[in-house]
Amino acid sequence: MQNYFDVLIIGAGPAGLSMAKGLSQLNLKVLIVEKNSKESIENPVPDGRDIALTHLSKNILSELGAWEKFNQEDISEINEAKVFNGESSYFLGFSTKIRDRLAYIISNHHIRKAAYDTVKDDSNITIITDSVVDNFALNDDRVEAKISNGTEVVCKLLIAADTRFSETRKKVGISASMKDFGKSMLVCQMSHDLPHNNVANECFLYGNTLAVLPLNGNRSSVILTAKPAEIKGVQALPKKQFNEYIQNLFQHRYGKMILDSERFTYPLVAVYAHNFTAKRFALIGDAAVGMHPVTAHGFNFGLKAQHSLIHEIKRALNRKGDIASETVLRNYQKNHSK
Repeated sequence: MQNYFDVLIIGAGPAGLSMAKGLSQLNLKVLIVEKNSKESIENPVPDGRDIALTHLSKNILSELGAWEKFNQEDISEINEAKVFNGESSYFLGFSTKIRDRLAYIISNHHIRKAAYDTVKDDSNITIITDSVVDNFALNDDRVEAKISNGTEVVCKLLIAADTRFSETRKKVGISASMKDFGKSMLVCQMSHDLPHNNVANECFLYGNTLAVLPLNGNRSSVILTAKPAEIKGVQALPKKQFNEYIQNLFQHRYGKMILDSERFTYPLVAVYAHNFTAKRFALIGDAAVGMHPVTAHGFNFGLKAQHSLIHEIKRALNRKGDIASETVLRNYQKNHSK
């Protein structure tokens, strides 16, 4: 028995869930297939990543109903940014002139949770977890897919949101450029004696980079980028030595700093798909462009791009046209390439 949907999305990360909600608001029927467990998307665990969201991203998340899901204490603000070079006390500064803040910082697991909470009770959206799409066919008039749990699906459009290492992208035959920067990142949260005054700091330290982003209270998100061997050594430091290491690296600008979270590491690898569309198919999120895995550049860029895809689909619906037509996908490709 075949099950009919308007859109099939592979991947229930923030990109896939946000896309599904936007399509549901157009009264389209959406199926999301996620390889991980239901528990993992219902209650995502902290992964060390704190995301700086632009004003546009906030507006898009508000339209999707996700922003209101955040607890106020989970949102911090960046009102000023400073860039330091080496050990110099001089810096390049950016402050709020037109707006009252530069960006908002929210932990990645809170974003994932809010995105899920917007779709969990949506009658237009069905989620299948612990499953993968075994195979699919992109036909002229429809997409046919078979899911590992035995479900057979027919839809108009297939969307891949299955990470920067997308298996779906490979199956469709879309190549991608991958850039391994030969570095890794360590991320954590630290408390400190002195206030940060909602200032984001980035320090370029002769091959290494230290970013210190303001969280609520006297707490900051710390991101250290260095060669993998150095990151491995820093991660292995006892807590007291780690605290002293970061304090010294940051030149004691915040006084005493204390680790108050787990330390996470990520390889610095970027991915850029050579095409974002194929017949009745689109890439979104990191599957299309996988940028810096810790900061917000990729999430903000991807959210803006998929918002443009929703806009093109809405235009097609208003014309009573095909939501996966060449025109829709060509315009999305053009907008995402800007």
